[in-house]
Amino acid sequence: MQTNAATTWRTSRFVIDLRQPRVMGIVNVTPDSFSDGGVHAETGRALRHAEALLKQGADILDLGGESTRPGAPPVPLQEERARVVPVVREAVRWGVPISIDTYKPEVMAECLALGADIINDVWALRRLSGDGATTALDVVAQHPSCGVVLMHMHRQPQDMQAQPMPGDAVPQVRDFLAERAAAAQARGVARERIVLDYGIGFGKTVEQNLDLLARQGELLALGYPLLAGWSRKSTLGRITGQEVAAERVSASVAAALLAVQRGARIVRVHDVAATVQALKVWQALSLREGT
Repeated sequence: MQTNAATTWRTSRFVIDLRQPRVMGIVNVTPDSFSDGGVHAETGRALRHAEALLKQGADILDLGGESTRPGAPPVPLQEERARVVPVVREAVRWGVPISIDTYKPEVMAECLALGADIINDVWALRRLSGDGATTALDVVAQHPSCGVVLMHMHRQPQDMQAQPMPGDAVPQVRDFLAERAAAAQARGVARERIVLDYGIGFGKTVEQNLDLLARQGELLALGYPLLAGWSRKSTLGRITGQEVAAERVSASVAAALLAVQRGARIVRVHDVAATVQALKVWQALSLREGT
């Protein structure tokens, strides 16, 4: 699918080529992730999992210390730091792009100082620091080159699925992402640093999530690369009847492939090996067809 989005993503240490789809492997350094139940919560286990994802073909690692599943309680700042910082300190030495999944300005600043490359923020840089003196946007704007993922979320994790957004989600999500991208650029964040994420499962119904996938072109018309995060989401469980997140691998791979076919340039996934294999088949056919 042809789009007018950028073909590269500028990050702290890397310029990522987006002419082919990139796989972002998820490393949850949390005891309460919806998908892996805290299997990788300890630093050593998280690092071993991250190494395994790279061997499976991940292009980017996304490290997070707070679950944002529906109903998840907020994690205190010091606890999130204790989970994430030791993993980041080691992972930045591996020579691969490191993304930090956080909305806390303090965690962003510390991880960027350690050498992290990307901030992946479910709040799209709208949150304040604990003392109210700094915003997430301040942190990213003050950094000369980090990449940023701006995601749409309706309400907040504690109540987003209890009261999902009303109406047609696509124009609402598009307008929100356009506003947040414009706000970042107004603060000096270069356009080539920005990627957008439409936030599957973050305050949306099954039908709205499917609309966002089917109509990705309306989001790509904004001119930014798109990240799709369908991996193991409850919408896939509703469609397939698989109630356990870890049993949604096939559905997750299918959704990732459909998102890429519709123009997404990055897919954020738990199941890296299966996703990489599927994308290789898609790419082989695309090359043969000359598309």
